[in-house]
Amino acid sequence: MNTTKTNPIRIVVDDREQRSGMVEILATTESVSVSINRLACGDYEVDDKLLFERKALTDLAVSIKDGRLFRQAYRLAQSHKRGIIILEGTGRDLASSHMRREAVQGALISLTVFLGIPLLRSRNLQESARLMLYTALQNRAVASSALPRHGMRPRGKRKTQLHILQSIPGVGPERACTLLDSFGSVEAVLTASMEELLAIKGIGKQSVDAIHWAVHEPDVEYDVSVEDADDER
Repeated sequence: MNTTKTNPIRIVVDDREQRSGMVEILATTESVSVSINRLACGDYEVDDKLLFERKALTDLAVSIKDGRLFRQAYRLAQSHKRGIIILEGTGRDLASSHMRREAVQGALISLTVFLGIPLLRSRNLQESARLMLYTALQNRAVASSALPRHGMRPRGKRKTQLHILQSIPGVGPERACTLLDSFGSVEAVLTASMEELLAIKGIGKQSVDAIHWAVHEPDVEYDVSVEDADDER
């Protein structure tokens, strides 16, 4: 693997990933500098610019059902660093979960299309490590050139937060502003109880149900056409 010796790729590994075996792989790779720390989001911080969330397919279905995948994705999208998800494993790993294919596809659409988080696929731990390093090298190449980068998220923290909230079914620009102004952060909106959400003027029960569905019940069918359904209060 061709990495630069004069400027090693710097990778901070979340301390909860120490048992995965990734530290050993990265530490023995030439021109890679590895340190271990607690990360606020993501599993691997690369060159202080990229955040990778490594998700084994065996854990994907569970994290969809309990809402953990979406909470992790929202934090990645909200970060000022570029968030990336690596899905690791084979179709056989996912088949054992017995989760409907449509539910998995719906979750992946939310992550990639609406939250704008790139999704990379790898078969095993070694390939995941290579993907992170290849991405870091390409990111350096793009940064050193004058080429424009397409598909970037809106600039500014508030614009990014509103962009994230509007990816939730039934939440348009006006409701996104109301929610953000009322709770102060995307995370606070996602962790708010249904009662707290209903207490906000202009947020009706159908919108609250849609938010709850998007965060907690991704494998349940739901009518997401609620943007105009709630009466403004």
